[in-house]
Amino acid sequence: MSGPPTGGLLLCRAEPLAARSPAHLLRLRLLLAPAGAWTVLVPEDKPWLAGEEGAAEAFSGWGSTIAVGTDWPVLGLWWEGGRAGFSLAGGFRRTVSQEWDAAGRPSGDPDAMRTLAARLGLDPVLDLEELERLTRPDSAPGVDGPARLRGLTALLTRAGLTLPPGLTPGEPADRLRGAARMAPGVEALEWSGRRDALRARLDVVEGGPLGPWVRGPRARRLGAAQVAAGAPLLAWAARRRSPAWAAAGAFLLAQGALSLTYDRARARSRPAGTRRGPGQAASSRGLAWWCSHARYGGVRRAASR
Repeated sequence: MSGPPTGGLLLCRAEPLAARSPAHLLRLRLLLAPAGAWTVLVPEDKPWLAGEEGAAEAFSGWGSTIAVGTDWPVLGLWWEGGRAGFSLAGGFRRTVSQEWDAAGRPSGDPDAMRTLAARLGLDPVLDLEELERLTRPDSAPGVDGPARLRGLTALLTRAGLTLPPGLTPGEPADRLRGAARMAPGVEALEWSGRRDALRARLDVVEGGPLGPWVRGPRARRLGAAQVAAGAPLLAWAARRRSPAWAAAGAFLLAQGALSLTYDRARARSRPAGTRRGPGQAASSRGLAWWCSHARYGGVRRAASR
């Protein structure tokens, strides 16, 4: 006999158009479908069955990857071997998780349900009471981990979640994929190389809370201010023969110039039907890579300290 089913879902509290670019960062074949005010993602691959990592680690990591750079939460649901749980990620906020064993006994972050209610805007009294009830021992038959997740998704309908038919916690992964393919508005996502991954990453950054500082009027003003401050500082440092101030001026000048050039390059790449030569395209991709890593990567490193 086969054991308990293994599977999982990724729930993004965003419309499919907003969730599509972050989902490309996973470099997985995914099925994306509307789920009320949410978007549900169903992996077409099953890497957690290959012995490399379990469903809990896979869906928690995927949720965190999608959530970085966005301002909406991502809920990763998983079930494996009778166990089940969820992880909640969102931007640079701390990821919280909750888990139940095969008997429905809870473990994990003691504040997971309170954090879930707060981030999803649920009622802090009535809804939170029902969420916390899912973390209390229950001796009723059939109350295993997946049953707890079904109770959770039922309650999340108050936050606008409407899962398509058949996408139910506890179902085997094969059945989930079959149901996802029949869901209204479903689309298949595939990672087709580093170029798409880079484009997806840039779209995520530009569409997230850091977007105004990367591209647009605010980014142009910041770049112009950096150039205006860096050039005279570099000249003053050269007269005073100060290497430290010269380095600061050179950094401001280079950062400002690259920011302005990046904004201009991204603006030119948007119009439909515009073709760029190979040299220009390569230059734009290299500049995009530098700006993405210099700014976005720096913010991530600072936030992790």
